[in-house]
Amino acid sequence: MYYTVKYSGTFGFIKPWTAVRDAGGGETYSQQFLTPSIIEGMRQKLEVAEIVRHKLTYAGVNLQQEVIQAKAWEKDRRNKIYTKNRSILKRGVMLTPTLYLAFRTLEDAEKSYKQHICLCRNEDILLPTGEIMQLSEEEFNRIDGYELHFEKNEKAFMVGYNRFNKSEPMFGWLEITGNPIQNPVYEQI
Repeated sequence: MYYTVKYSGTFGFIKPWTAVRDAGGGETYSQQFLTPSIIEGMRQKLEVAEIVRHKLTYAGVNLQQEVIQAKAWEKDRRNKIYTKNRSILKRGVMLTPTLYLAFRTLEDAEKSYKQHICLCRNEDILLPTGEIMQLSEEEFNRIDGYELHFEKNEKAFMVGYNRFNKSEPMFGWLEITGNPIQNPVYEQI
């Protein structure tokens, strides 16, 4: 039995670990799954024993333009001032992401239900919605969404480096259930 908390928000962006390599043309799209280190970061933030499972859906992707600055300062020899270089990046941001987190204990679910979470960036806030659901494994399996299973097998691919475990490579295989891109406008029709 899983105690499940549903979170949702207005938008979200999960930066792929390949973003620097992929964004050669200045565009990068949100990753559609949560890696082991993202789940571990959420677990630590929520102060729970374990997040057993998760499912992620969203309504669509919106390309948003952002101006970013380099970390390093450069000296402008002509004006004798220091500046930071700027560039423009287009991010494919998920619209209305919904995340289901499953816990083994009601205590962990209740603790989580009283808090917000972030997918990756602090501005990507998701809030708990509805009530805590008590679901069997079969019921949780039927929830629409993307779920990365943290196993290394013949279906697995590398999903980055674990910042909580000495930058060890992370692997998983992606399960897509039902329709993970759910537009709430169509659900009302």
